[in-house]
Amino acid sequence: MEIVMVYDGSWPGLLTVVFEVYERRAQVAGIRAQDHAAQRDAFASEVDVPTDAAKAARVWKGLQGKVPADACRQLYCCYLSGTPGIEMVILACVRFYFSGVKDPHRAYGQAEVLRVTQVAKSVDRERHRMKAFVRFQRTGDELYYAMVEPDFNVLPLIADHFQHRYADQRWLIYDMKRGYGIYYDLETVTEVTIDLQESSDTGGIFHEGEQLYRDLWKEYFKHVNIGARKNMKLHLRHVPKRYWRRLTEKWL
Repeated sequence: MEIVMVYDGSWPGLLTVVFEVYERRAQVAGIRAQDHAAQRDAFASEVDVPTDAAKAARVWKGLQGKVPADACRQLYCCYLSGTPGIEMVILACVRFYFSGVKDPHRAYGQAEVLRVTQVAKSVDRERHRMKAFVRFQRTGDELYYAMVEPDFNVLPLIADHFQHRYADQRWLIYDMKRGYGIYYDLETVTEVTIDLQESSDTGGIFHEGEQLYRDLWKEYFKHVNIGARKNMKLHLRHVPKRYWRRLTEKWL
């Protein structure tokens, strides 16, 4: 009977599933995360796969020996996409990479390789946009925080960028869609989950100069904007409307 592998939703957990597939020589009907509600397959039994760091490391090391670092990174980006069914695509791609074919990461005629490349490109595009569109607000206790709503789970991909760019200040970037954030305490970046409620009444939490900063920022954008050269179609291509809610310069 085919089986459905159930893992904890983490990247090491998924790599552990890959290890178990080879170890058990299993016929896999599906892979799903524990926190994802899914209809049970009447023709497949479910198997819980606990995360094993050693097994995950062996799979990752094996991949690094078969394909370049960029190809390994694409697999990770696909995982971060959260696209339904992407785990099975990743499994199929890993199997192909281990098949012994020369330069398997360039075999774009292979459906799973092409799919991984396409999804990873979309995730990378979102990563790039988040680096440009994050807008921090300063609180009274000198914490700079930003709320974001990216299409994909890109916080792990932008942490290094912000840690190096804002190394001298504490900051928090919180993903409202996924309910977690990354917090920098002047030394390390850690994942955090907090009860963050949005409200029009800030209750005095902002730094006294925050409103002035916002006004100056909006004035700057207003003055650098040349009306005669306005191209809304091009603007929307680079700054889609779904991001406007979090951009200070777009606030009325």
